[in-house]
Amino acid sequence: MGGKNLEAWFEKLKAEFELNFIKGNRWRYLWEGLGNTLLITFLALLMGVVIGVLIAMVRSTYDKTVSTTPHKTIGSRLFGLLNGFCRVYLTVLRGTPVVVQLMIIYFVIFASSDNGVLVAALAFGLNSGAYVAEIIRGGIMSIDNGQFEAGRSLGFNYVSTMRYIIIPQAFKNVLPSLMNEFIALLKETSVAGYVAVQDLTKGGDIIRSRTYSPFMPLIAVALVYLALVMFFSWLVSKLERRLRSSDH
Repeated sequence: MGGKNLEAWFEKLKAEFELNFIKGNRWRYLWEGLGNTLLITFLALLMGVVIGVLIAMVRSTYDKTVSTTPHKTIGSRLFGLLNGFCRVYLTVLRGTPVVVQLMIIYFVIFASSDNGVLVAALAFGLNSGAYVAEIIRGGIMSIDNGQFEAGRSLGFNYVSTMRYIIIPQAFKNVLPSLMNEFIALLKETSVAGYVAVQDLTKGGDIIRSRTYSPFMPLIAVALVYLALVMFFSWLVSKLERRLRSSDH
């Protein structure tokens, strides 16, 4: 009796699999969604790193030099305003849900755009930049002030010192944290379907709407995300071991 029940369960599972993925080539919804998810994630991370580096340089420069200067010049006051703008950016982007930011950018700011993938990448990139900025800023602030003095002794100005000496060291220190931000960003993109972007989650939901069978497609989406996160987490741990060994 138990064997028959098990056989019937496998037959039902097989029928569910064929209905959700084989019939009508519905697996393509997941494949195309996975491609869009990875594209949005990589574009958003690239944008987030650029924004994050710029904001981190402004914030750390203000903390290390401008804020400690007793006599305020016009330039230092303008730099203070720029630092204030960066702080507002960080507060707003870190203090509001990413899905709300995504919907504002898609439905309000870029309402006439028909490229949802790029708009989603922009929204997630702006959000990620706020978190990357604090990660890189922490890396810059951890660099000893003697490194700045070494740059000046080599004839570098402040910008050149940051570019050639400080930023490379800061990146090495925070690379594992940046990889963890990438993993978090990968999972955050699952809400891209709110703006009609066919990401991985939306692909599974499309299959569910066609077959009226939610179990198989949604479990498949969860397993794909889990596999991606486990793979990138393995890369992070391998990177951390390599960085630790290079310090010895």
